[in-house]
Amino acid sequence: MKVEDCETDFPKLPALQKIETYPITEKLADQVMQNPQVLAALQERLDSVSHTPSSYIETLPKAVKRRINALKQLQVKCAHIEAKFYEEVHDLERKYAALYQPLFDKGDIKNKAVIAEKEAAAAEEPNPKGIPEFWFTIFRNVDMLSELVQEYDEPILKHLQDIKVKFSDPGQPMSFVLEFHFESNDYFTNSVLTKTYKMKSEPDKADPFSFEGPEIVDCDGCTIDWKKGKNVTVKTIKKKQKHKGRGTVRTITKQVPNDSFFNFFSPLKASGDGESLDEDSEFTLASDFEIGHFFRERIVPRAVLYFTGEAIEDDDNFEEGEEGEEEELEGDEEGEDEDDAEINPKVSYLGLPTPVYATLWTS
Repeated sequence: MKVEDCETDFPKLPALQKIETYPITEKLADQVMQNPQVLAALQERLDSVSHTPSSYIETLPKAVKRRINALKQLQVKCAHIEAKFYEEVHDLERKYAALYQPLFDKGDIKNKAVIAEKEAAAAEEPNPKGIPEFWFTIFRNVDMLSELVQEYDEPILKHLQDIKVKFSDPGQPMSFVLEFHFESNDYFTNSVLTKTYKMKSEPDKADPFSFEGPEIVDCDGCTIDWKKGKNVTVKTIKKKQKHKGRGTVRTITKQVPNDSFFNFFSPLKASGDGESLDEDSEFTLASDFEIGHFFRERIVPRAVLYFTGEAIEDDDNFEEGEEGEEEELEGDEEGEDEDDAEINPKVSYLGLPTPVYATLWTS
């Protein structure tokens, strides 16, 4: 059948019929719009329409856009000035760390502690040297550290005598070193194990507006000179191999990595230019940076309070307060997708000096 035939077989409705149906349609629309449920649905749809800042900016005149760009250029300059500020803060922190240190040198503190102890303690009471297992107790008290410690690490950590923070020299790239001082032991020959954290205090050229202060960007460990058969970072396994041709079976031994706190001194390296880490590696690196930052900012400056548990109670109270505020502020935002958060292995901090460094009462 042709189109022309359709036109002749089905004549058009008279104009009068169209006029008669129009008022009916209009009346029906009025009735629908008076329905509260329909109005609520329409309002919800309107509220869901996104009005992003970028879409608003696109509607502005070119002259206004030029002013916004000028303000953004000023913001970049502010970020560079802020970076210089944090460099000077780091220098100030280094200066005051040197002032704290003599107060807590082993000879000074040990002698004063011994004198005070002799005056207060009875003669018949036991008098152990220093504070036994001082740092080992801190490792057990602090969840972030105890999670890293295996049962076979514990006898080694009982030989840990001190943890110190050393800052980079003036004029050198910003960094800090964690020094773990051990007494002579049956596990390794090193007297000091070190972990160096490299930092950056300058805005990212690709995203200068994200600058929030100095951040840890990489770290280096050290070589542990393990005594024979004492390396807890590896374990020996036996594996059977069958010869394809002869069918004979032989048993071989091989060393594989083993979970241990002392893997802390063999960290992953941050990715270089053009390279990328997988998600697990990024998470591991971010955790490493967080632990280094925690040693530097919390554990070492307040060591005695982590030994007694007082600092842990303060941390718990602070975290509970933060969580309560988040619950009040976020309200109905629980349903939002948390997978959008990206893992950033860099750790930013405000490097203000914290008093009472502890190079402590362990010997």
